[in-house]
Order: sequence, then structure tokens, then C-alpha cells
Amino acid sequence: MGHGGNVIQELTADHREVDELFARIQAMPPGDPGRRELADELTRELVRHAVAEEEHLYPTVRRYVDDGDDLADKEIADHGRIEGLLKDLEDCRPDDDRFDALVDELKASVTAHVADEENHLFPLLAESCSGEALDVLGARVRAAKESAPTRPHPAAPDTPPANRLLAPGMGMVDRVRDALSGRGHQRQG
Repeated sequence: MGHGGNVIQELTADHREVDELFARIQAMPPGDPGRRELADELTRELVRHAVAEEEHLYPTVRRYVDDGDDLADKEIADHGRIEGLLKDLEDCRPDDDRFDALVDELKASVTAHVADEENHLFPLLAESCSGEALDVLGARVRAAKESAPTRPHPAAPDTPPANRLLAPGMGMVDRVRDALSGRGHQRQG
């Protein structure tokens, strides 16, 4: 599944990419330095995805879906837990005993979050919004991912308007840090 199309197609494509990154990490032997590179790529993808959802998807859910505030609050809380795990993983070397445990815990949290979105939230959104609105939202999500941070910032605001104001600046700083450190030199996006 490629990127593009409406917001549901875009975010579902992200979910499949994340599934693939988890599989690649877990297929490598413990301690393999390549696991660190894949964990960094996974972190970039999850952070960019979460920021785009928080900027565009969840405000739409709040506005158009019945009980949208409760749904959005739950999803944002999930993001907070995931971002905390990403922050812990960021400081962990692949030969550290905690690395595998953090990857396993992160995978379980992300898998539960994805299942909830795909099986519950996305169908409700599809019922509540026109196809055109979903297409516009997909374009906004893609644009937001381009300027989003690439590293976890658990203390950053996760709701508008503060998240929309701060995310591009944090994203720019993260990309400079990534360039200076060589992090993500194999794949930028």
C-alpha cells in the first residue's frame, strides 16, 4: 500500500510501514548495530505520524465524530505512552538488555493503538466525513509529516494550537541534529 489518497489510506500505509520496521528489527540478532538504525527509523516514522494525527486527524475527530473528544483524548494518551517508550529506546544501545524489552513493549502498544484506529476510529471517521474532506485531510497529514519532528518530545504540547505552532520548529531542530549526528543518513523522509 503506497502513500497518497485520503487520510485513512495515508495513515494505514504508515501503519504497515511501522509493522515492517518492527519485523525487520526483530529479525536481526540481539546486539546487531543495525537494530539501532532501524529503531531510529521507526522512531522517526512514529513521531512524524503522531504529530500529523495530533495536528489534523484528532481535531477533525473531535469536530465530526460522535463522542469525538473522548476518542481523540484516548488516542492522544496512547501517543504519550508510545512517545515515552520511544524516548527510553532512543537512549538504549542494541546490546543493552533493555533494548529488546523496550521494542517488545513498544510493539505491543503500537499494535493496540493501530488496531483501535483501524477497527474503530477510521470507520467512524469515514461515516462522518465526505470523501472530499477525507482527501483534503490526507493532503494535510502528508504535509504535516514533512515538517514534523523526527525525535520524541514527550513534554511537547499535543493539542492545537500549541502543537501546530511548535512542531515545525522542533522538526527543523531535529533534522539539523540528525544531519550533524548522521542519524538516518540512509533514508530521509
